[in-house]
Amino acid sequence: MTTAKHQVLILGGGTAGITVAARLLRKGHSDVAIVEPSDTHYYQALWTLVGGGQATAATSARPEASVIPKGATWIKNAAAAIDPDSNIVTCTDGATYEYDVLVVSPGLQLDWDRTEGLEDALGKDGVSSNYRFDLAPRTWEFIRNTRSGTAVFTMPSGPIKCGGAPQKIAYLACDHWRREGVLSDIEVHLVLPTPRTFGIPEIADSLDAVVADYGIHLHTSAEVSSVDASGRKVTVASVAEGGTGTTLPYDVLHVAPHQSAPDWIKAGPLSTGDDNGYVDIDAHTLQHVRYPNVFALGDAGSTPNSKTGAAVRKQAPVVAANLDAFLRGRPLPAAYDGYSSCPIVTSSTAMLLAEFDYSMQMKPTFPILDPAKPHRPYWYLKKHGLPFMYWNLMLKGLA
Repeated sequence: MTTAKHQVLILGGGTAGITVAARLLRKGHSDVAIVEPSDTHYYQALWTLVGGGQATAATSARPEASVIPKGATWIKNAAAAIDPDSNIVTCTDGATYEYDVLVVSPGLQLDWDRTEGLEDALGKDGVSSNYRFDLAPRTWEFIRNTRSGTAVFTMPSGPIKCGGAPQKIAYLACDHWRREGVLSDIEVHLVLPTPRTFGIPEIADSLDAVVADYGIHLHTSAEVSSVDASGRKVTVASVAEGGTGTTLPYDVLHVAPHQSAPDWIKAGPLSTGDDNGYVDIDAHTLQHVRYPNVFALGDAGSTPNSKTGAAVRKQAPVVAANLDAFLRGRPLPAAYDGYSSCPIVTSSTAMLLAEFDYSMQMKPTFPILDPAKPHRPYWYLKKHGLPFMYWNLMLKGLA
């Protein structure tokens, strides 16, 4: 006996789920339900600025109830399993919900335990991560209190949300230390699993100049494999040709964790079946490759784009249009081109806005400014413009 049935059931009340719900309601769909257990909705893109002392954590959070679109049903529960053959979702408390069409957008889980020693070290003795709301202010505290020694900033191998975040905080920290007159007393290391700082050569060239300007020691094709909190050092391992293993001491350590689809998605029938376990969807239509009445978007989808809120902004109209067509028995009209954007702050006054699609070609929204170089107007866009657009337009299905 199912607890309830809805025409459209959306799993996840984060950026993707709320945006799609708002767009479907605007198209006239009246039976839209969102499964989301959290009381609070976060604009996670702001956490880099929180960690860099440029924003407060409180400004990134609002009550979930305030972002649920008017007309949507909020099921305050957590999804635990999907049976796509029976069109049923089971929640952690045993409640079951039937659907005609399912939208899967639960976001990613942070796999802290995949880096040995990391989980126990978090939040104390200089170790932090902007990937958690409660830890981003600690990042700023540790940066602010560091006047000499060694700072290590790391990124893991594999896809993560906001791939630029691990290096953005390094640049904000260096900018702060330079303004305080102590940068020359701090040895800064940036450990990246990629061969360069960015996948687009002209952006990488710009970031190389930023790295050189701050005097950062760049380790490429490598990642931190373990954290020794008692010895205050990390082990760096090579992950590709050209990478080298080493051990680095730290006084302050910022870690981006490994990330993957939630375990219950990984273990279910919608998964790609590999280690990341994403929902297996067509890269352009965002429709599931085996179950046509299932769509997915956002970070948990298998699309090979950078996992950012900007990507969701372009995916949501595609899902809304294709889901609407599917319900009407029509061909799917919309296609996602892989657009994503990575706003990379390089100081407390400048930002570089990398916009690109599946072809990894630059797709600048504001071509008047050289998109491969940091600019001051982009900084104001990051600090004020994008949060305004997020809360007032995107989550309401208007942008």
